Formats: sequence, structure tokens, C-alpha cells
Amino acid sequence: MNRQFDDLLEKLKAQDPSTNEKLVRDAYDFSMKAHGSQLRASGDPYFTHPLAVSQILTDLRMDHQSVITGFLHDTIEDTLVSFEEIKERFGPDIAHLVDGVTKLSQLELQSEHTKQAENFRKLVLAMSSDIRVLIIKLADRLHNMRTLHYITSDEKKRRISRETMDIYAPLAERMGMKKLKDELEDIAFSYLNPEARESLQSRLNFLYENADYTVEAIIEDIMRALKEHHMTAVVNGRQKTPYSIWHKMQHKRIAFEQLSDIMAFRIVVNSIAECYQALGALHNQYLVLPGRFKDYISTPKPNGYQSLHTGLIGPFNSRIEIQIRTKEMHSIAEYGIAAHWQYKQDFSHDGKQYAWLRGLLDILEQTTNPEEFMEHTRLEMFQDQVFCFTPKGDLISLPRGATSIDFAYAVHSAIGDHATAVKINGRLMPLRTVLNNGDQVDIVTSKTQNPSPTWERFVVTGKARSRIRKFVRLLQRDQFSNLGKSIVQKAFNHENAEFTEKGMERVARHFKYQHIDDLYAAVGQGIHTPREVLQIALPDFKTGQKPSLEEELTKKKLQSSINKDKDSSISIKGLISGMAVHFSGCCHPLPGDKIVGIVKTGKGVAIHTTDCDVVKTFKETDRLLDLSWGDYLTPDDKFVGRLKATFINKQGSLATFSTVISKQNGNIVNLKITNRTLHFWDLILDVEVKNVEHINSIIASLRTLPITNFIDRM
Repeated sequence: MNRQFDDLLEKLKAQDPSTNEKLVRDAYDFSMKAHGSQLRASGDPYFTHPLAVSQILTDLRMDHQSVITGFLHDTIEDTLVSFEEIKERFGPDIAHLVDGVTKLSQLELQSEHTKQAENFRKLVLAMSSDIRVLIIKLADRLHNMRTLHYITSDEKKRRISRETMDIYAPLAERMGMKKLKDELEDIAFSYLNPEARESLQSRLNFLYENADYTVEAIIEDIMRALKEHHMTAVVNGRQKTPYSIWHKMQHKRIAFEQLSDIMAFRIVVNSIAECYQALGALHNQYLVLPGRFKDYISTPKPNGYQSLHTGLIGPFNSRIEIQIRTKEMHSIAEYGIAAHWQYKQDFSHDGKQYAWLRGLLDILEQTTNPEEFMEHTRLEMFQDQVFCFTPKGDLISLPRGATSIDFAYAVHSAIGDHATAVKINGRLMPLRTVLNNGDQVDIVTSKTQNPSPTWERFVVTGKARSRIRKFVRLLQRDQFSNLGKSIVQKAFNHENAEFTEKGMERVARHFKYQHIDDLYAAVGQGIHTPREVLQIALPDFKTGQKPSLEEELTKKKLQSSINKDKDSSISIKGLISGMAVHFSGCCHPLPGDKIVGIVKTGKGVAIHTTDCDVVKTFKETDRLLDLSWGDYLTPDDKFVGRLKATFINKQGSLATFSTVISKQNGNIVNLKITNRTLHFWDLILDVEVKNVEHINSIIASLRTLPITNFIDRM
């Protein structure tokens, strides 16, 4: 055990001359005594784990403070050692690192799924103050995965492996720590899908045993090609892990035989200029696989990775991948963020390598639910990248499939919130347009614009989705609250009873709401009916026999006509469709129609016309609302009206129909041919209009056509 520590210390001092050797030895001794006779699941002394974690951190070329934290990271959680004791002996920096790692494990939540999500949320918070917390946690997870076979429960092994695959491997990739990421994924894969991994490993073994060439022979031939162009370089080769092969087969939907990069070779040169020189030499020597060249030097990955990638039909007609990079690029490719200590670069949170972390923190601000946060961050981490440019030339990296709205939120949250239009490469395009590599994107904004609930259907980044959801959630609550208050007030008017805020506070306390706005929102959502509120607010309120639907409607309309200044109908003015109210697709109500609302539990109010069949058969009169449009309309408001038509089947008939609708300022949003014969077509058309008068005007115009056999609203 002492020999292992001595080797670690020598390696650490060689990498970090400023290492405090005495402090490292003290941490080693302190941790070993603190863990005492504790044992691991393998039966080994528990201290073998912190020692192994510190060895991993040393191999990652981390500073001595991180290595010391590796020794101490389990002492607060698993021994009698306190935070104050570590702070006193090893200083505040190391104490806070140990505390950051410790807090990630101290979670006692009900479900494993929630625990995983909350764990990830705490991890993001911890690493935002010091990124080394995450690196230490990754080293801790790597050693736990290496010793996972000692755990007897298969279910526990799969759960830990799934958590590793979902959380820690993607984070390692975002940190640029590819070697660590590959090992985490491959070990997890062996427990999650052992049959597939064994099959792939067998095929890889067979491939190498029966090949007409060796990796060494390919390296020798590549070096010969470089020497012919007067270049010296370090060349090495590796085979991909079974999981990385499996992932590519799944993602690209290709067979094992179609893979061109089962073998990857790295060429390390002295300068960026030599990278491109080496690329030219290899392309001159070997056949190039089309579509396989990628320049990550001019456009680095978000984690800082830089290399030239190319696919070749290489020596011995082998399909290989070549990665060309400088020594510094190679170190960053191998060790990721950890390599920055070696190069003594400015390691501030303002660097580009932290853009993804700032993105996660921004999502965290918008999301209170841990599981929702994890959903959004998975979107951020699991997808390939596309690179787009602002009009000023700033590079924005986004997940593949990202839209203009995702781009807007990536530039700044305020730009996303107020986006109204987009110009892509100088051309006006829809906001839902999917972006491609190299697009120049110019977002047009307006102070009066707000996020639309429909945006959530097509955005792909977690930041955009969390921001939209937060806005919708807040606006929807306001809508429910305003609607609920109107419903309650009308219920009191209906009973000729006095409505007071004080009385509502008593009702809110009865239903255990902290504020009356919460009560109003619950009524607006349909969680409580006005009758339930009246029963609590008015002690003398008689529940009695519920009137029939016909009696209820008649009573409401009669009261409305008798007492105009005390109209019992509820105005839907100011309520946005898709929030607290939504227009039913069965009858497509339009301004000008007489309307009623049906309160659906948890969903708000569905608006129907009074003669809709759904309303006629509805039996719960408590959930029926007499509605009015109020001065609902603005010049830009559009509604969908549905038409049923039969017209003569002749050339140009459909064009004539659509032209008439267009001339009447209508817009066809959907069209369905329900029947077609030799002489007639039956159609259902959904048309955007302003109100009943507008759609009636369209119907009248269509009826004048000689081709029209029948047309009317459905």
C-alpha cells in the first residue's frame, strides 16, 4: 500500500512542482486512520477506494488539492470526521472541495428516479462553484464502476450503470475527458446489455485475429507516407470500445461491416500548420472516404476538443479513421478540462469551455422540478452539434435539429423571449426552421412579443424548453387565477350573495391554500367547483337538487336578459387560447357565436357553441359556464372555422375554391377530401377567419360559384 502511495506522490510532484508533499502525506495518513477497519463490498479495506480515486486524479494530471480531496472525499460521509476538522487541518479550499463532493451523496428522497434527478441537480450546483468537484466525482464513479462486479444485486448493478450512462458519461464528454468517458460507458454497457457487448467483443477479436495486417504495420505505412513529405510525427492506433461501436451502429443505423472507424489512428505533430500538411500528405497517399472529413481545429467542439478527422481506405485496403492534432490538442483530447492545469491556462468560468455549464445553470434557474431539470439537461448533452453564426460572426454551437428559437435562446434569453421572425442567410424563414452547419442567423425581436406555448413543440435545447415552460407556467397560472375569480364572483352574483376577499380567505384556509390566488387558480383549473366554494363561504347555502342542463341554461340566460348591468356571463377577454381556455374542435366556436364553457379538471375551460352536441349531452351542470366574448378581438386575432363543401369535380375547381377564400382574406389551414366520385368532391376545410361575419361572407361568396353544390359550417 505504501509503495502505491510513493509512486503516486512521485508522479504528482513531477506533474505539479508546487505540490505540498507534507499535506499530501497528512491527507493519506488522516484518511487511512479515519476509515479504520471499514471494508468494501469486495472485502478489501475501505481505504483502497480513496487511494484508487487519488491515483485516477493523479493520472488525470490534477493539482495536489484535488488529489488530497480524493483521499478525503468520503471521510465526512462515512466516518466521524467533521467539515470543521478538515478545514482546520487542510485549509478552507480543500474543505469546500470535500464538502462539495460529500453533499452529492447525502440525499434521502422517495424514489430512485427522483434521487437520480436531484443528485444531478446538486451536482450542477456544486460544480458551478468549483469544476474540480465534478472531476473528483467522476474519478470516484470510475473506481466504483471498476469494482461494480463485487455487488451481488443485479438490479443495483443495472441501476448504477444506468445512472452512469445517463449522467456521468455525458458530463465526462462535456468536460472533454474522452478516455474516462469511454471506460465509464463500456463498463456500464457490460451490465446493461451484456449479450450485445459480448457479441461485439467477439467480432472485434475475430477481426483482429484473422486480419491480413496488424495495427503496427498500418502505423509503419502511415509514418512512411509522412516521411515522404519530410514530416516527423508520433503515430499510434487503437480500437474503439464495444459500446462506442454499438452506439454508432444504433445512431447511424448501419451494420458492423459498414463501419469505417473501428480502428482509429492518431497523428501528433508540432504545430497547427503541420496538422494540415499531414492531412494533405495522407490524402495524396490514400483514397479518401467521402463525407468523412471534419475540421474541429477551426470549429472546436463545445468541450474544447480540436483535431482534424478524416476517413481513408488506408494501408492493406483497410477502412480507418485518422485524427491529426498538436501535442497540446492531444493532451486536451485525452484529459479534457483537467489538462488546463498542465498548461496553466486561465481557468475562469468565462472561458468557452464553460458555455455548457452556464447553460445548465440557466436551465436550473428556470426549473424547480428536479426531474424536469434532468430532462432538459439530457437534451443539452446527448445530441451532436451544428455550428451557426450571428450577423457579427460569433459562433453558436447547438444540438443537431435545433431551430431558430433554440438559436435565439442560445444567444440570450431575452432575445429568445422576444423573437418574432428570423432571417437565415439573408432570407426570411419560419421560426421553426431547422438550422444547418454554417447558417448565418439573424433574429428579429419585438418588445411586445412573448414566448408562444406552441414553440415547445419544436425546440430541442433544454435552455429554450425550460424558459418557454417557465413563461407558460406563470402566464397559465395568472390566466387560471383570473378565470377562477370571475367564476366565483359570478357564482355569488347568481345567488345574490355578497362577495368579499375576507370570505375567500376563509375558503382558501379550508382548502389549505396559502393565498386566495391559489384558490382562484384551482377553481379556474376545475379542481374545485363554484358550488363547493359557496358551500364553505355561505353557511346558509342550500345544496338542494341540481337543476337539469336545460333549466340551468334557461335560468342563466333569463337572469342575463332581466338584469343587464349584472350579466351572469363570464367574459373570456384577455384569456389566451391554449392556456386557461381552449376552443373545442368539435364545433369550432367563432366570435359572434353564443358560447358556453365546460370546466375540465386540471385543464381549464373548453369553449363550445351553445348548440354543440357535446354541450347538449353534458350532465354536470356545476361545471357549465355561461360565457361571452366581451371585447375579445384585436386586429391580429384569427380563429379556425370548419366548412363542409361539395363541388363539381372538374379541372381547376379546387383552385377556384381557394382563390375565392383568399380574396375574402381567409386562409386555408387544413383540407381533407372525404369522398370523391366521377362528378363530385366532398371536402372539409379549416379556414382562418376573424369572426362569424367573416366566415359567413366566405360561405356566401363560395355559394355564388357555379361549381358549388353545397357549402356550410360544420
